[in-house]
Amino acid sequence: MSKVHVIDTDIKELKLLSKGKVRDIYEVDAETLLIITTDRISAYDVIMPTPIEDKGKILNQITLFWMEMCKDIVPNHLIASNVDDYPEVLHKYKDQLQGRSVLVKKAKPLPIECIVRGYITGSGWKDYLATGKVSGHELPKGLQESEMLEKPLFTPSTKADLGEHDENITVDKAMEMLGSDLLEKVQDVTLAIYRRARDFAKERGIIIADTKFEFGLVGDELIVIDEVLTPDSSRFWPMEGYKAGQSQPSFDKQFLRDWLTVIDFNKQPPAPEIPENIASKTREKYLEAFKLLTSSELDA
Repeated sequence: MSKVHVIDTDIKELKLLSKGKVRDIYEVDAETLLIITTDRISAYDVIMPTPIEDKGKILNQITLFWMEMCKDIVPNHLIASNVDDYPEVLHKYKDQLQGRSVLVKKAKPLPIECIVRGYITGSGWKDYLATGKVSGHELPKGLQESEMLEKPLFTPSTKADLGEHDENITVDKAMEMLGSDLLEKVQDVTLAIYRRARDFAKERGIIIADTKFEFGLVGDELIVIDEVLTPDSSRFWPMEGYKAGQSQPSFDKQFLRDWLTVIDFNKQPPAPEIPENIASKTREKYLEAFKLLTSSELDA
């Protein structure tokens, strides 16, 4: 495995457009972006000072895997993922970029996060307990935590600024923001990708409880952008041991969150350094999800 931690990037030849919790985005030209998935990790919307080895590569390569599988459902923004195919000015950064970056079409992002829930958990579970509904969807009485829903639900949310929390909204509110035709298309595509991924993952011992997608427009064409079905954008649960009525273990930041709870982290920056054993276990969970889903080794 590569030992190159990429926490921060500095591509001097390109304009930095944004630095998110995990991704750095640069402008290559008027139609093209470079997206670098770093080894940064956040919890409770706070970026930790300690990287998780290979996390950026794992997230990037899982996204590429799903984009290839679902390209007949909706086109994606991908132009290239091999640095040898990037503009020559980027070749000298190959050790930082290979395996963890993509060259993509610049799209106009839609103003909503497209969330699909196959199981009742997380903020959806909290909303259900309070109102009996999730994003305006009326649900049956008596559901248990982590229970599989009869049909997956499209539950959009707003997009919050860095450090803020997204807010769940109703489908009607999303329709006001997008218009009925675009919203209907986005909803259909979101559910179609989820159903395909859910069925595929189940055969490999993983339950995809929920996930979120981002879409954008290139002209009038709807495309999927950003990350797709990663442990950062989804809840992946092991099928083994799954039981409704309780919270589930997951292939993501669980060790990190559990440790932050133990040390009574106040969910405000600055965050503490992550101990090596917690970082290592977190990496193992991400890598396990990657290997189960893709049946391949990480491109290091």
